[in-house]
Amino acid sequence: MATSAALPHRATDIEDALRACASGDKLALKRIYDAESARMLGVAQRLLKRRALAEEAVQDAFILIWRHAARFDPERGAGLTWIYAILRNRSLSILRDEKRTETSDRPVAEETASEEDDPETVMSKLSGAKALHACLETLPPQRRGIVLLAFVQGLTHGEIAGRLRMPIGTVKSWIRRSLIALKECLG
Repeated sequence: MATSAALPHRATDIEDALRACASGDKLALKRIYDAESARMLGVAQRLLKRRALAEEAVQDAFILIWRHAARFDPERGAGLTWIYAILRNRSLSILRDEKRTETSDRPVAEETASEEDDPETVMSKLSGAKALHACLETLPPQRRGIVLLAFVQGLTHGEIAGRLRMPIGTVKSWIRRSLIALKECLG
């Protein structure tokens, strides 16, 4: 537990590191990560209830901290407050996204998919859901595969990005766009 004397020093270090990040100093971001990532993970996990989502929130928060460090204004608040506001906002966005993509407990297919199945094999198992199958066919193969990994095999955005060696932002935007296309197709 930080003493009251240590907190101002920690806060000053964070603010100095944020200014250095704004100047492009990658080591400054590492200093923030080393100082705060464990606490940030704990905060995110309390909000999100799942470690994988909490890790995703912390990773996304650090990307946002790096990209927007120049926006930090010590006149408007402390550096720690700014960092944790970014984490909280990112966590809440992930929560909203998770709620939007929740699915029914009823199986979509007669036969369940295993983790070893590739996306095209999974799609062939969706024989009982002809309308969904037809709409999935309209998606480009790679985007269709990502959707199937997420919703049939239950992989997180981070797990899909790691498996396919793709940036997580690309995975998220492809899933979002694909869901919009499927919703329009299914009417």
